[in-house]
Amino acid sequence: MAKTGGRSRTAPPAASALDSVHFALDRSSPVPLYYQLAQQLEAAIEHGVLAPGNLLGNEIDLSVRLGLSRPTVRQAIQTLVDKGLLVRRRGVGTQVVHSQVKRGLELSSLYDDLETAGQGPTTQVLRNEHVPAAADVAAALGIAEGADVVVLERLRCTHGQPVAFLCNYLPATLLELDTPRLESTGLYRLMRSAGITLHSARQTVGARSATAEEAARLGEREGTALLTMQRTAYDDTGRPVEYGTHIYRASRYAFDFQLLVRP
Repeated sequence: MAKTGGRSRTAPPAASALDSVHFALDRSSPVPLYYQLAQQLEAAIEHGVLAPGNLLGNEIDLSVRLGLSRPTVRQAIQTLVDKGLLVRRRGVGTQVVHSQVKRGLELSSLYDDLETAGQGPTTQVLRNEHVPAAADVAAALGIAEGADVVVLERLRCTHGQPVAFLCNYLPATLLELDTPRLESTGLYRLMRSAGITLHSARQTVGARSATAEEAARLGEREGTALLTMQRTAYDDTGRPVEYGTHIYRASRYAFDFQLLVRP
């Protein structure tokens, strides 16, 4: 409390990252105010107006700043906490963690998606070795079961936090893949630099609960929902060049599709 002329008054909230965000809350709209606030905060995070590490202040400060009730602000914040975009820190307040990466319906690599989203991707190679192809791998790559393939297991991170665990199989003679290069760039970039032109892919997206091992690897709780993807990629001659099975943290990654009505 500050005193002026013998009277006490409440000091204004300290400046926060929200000062750079313009909010347009329509109090006459049937859309709940908490949802409007959550949507506008999420948009600010996705567009980089609110960056990872930015502090939004506590709920009291936010309610005063935005002229909303504390329960309304709390519900909006909880919506984004549940999505993994914000985190509450004791003694600090509400902090931006990251924006969710959205992958469109196109043949792209996770590394490229993260870099395009400004997420600063890093890679930890957990496995890079030759193995005999199991039946499912052989079928996907169009080779004999037991034939030599390269298996890659990588942990992809942004801002020091895991986003996905990637397992890829490639024909052994396709290209040389040394670990330092795999940790400095994306697999598809290495393929393109070797003269391999990626043309198309067959992809299946699903979801399931994380096992204990997967949860520990991705920094989640056992049983947390994960996105899954299986993909076989083909070059411009129609040859299968890569078969991947990936798992993603649903709180940090989404597949984004535009659907058109068939005439």
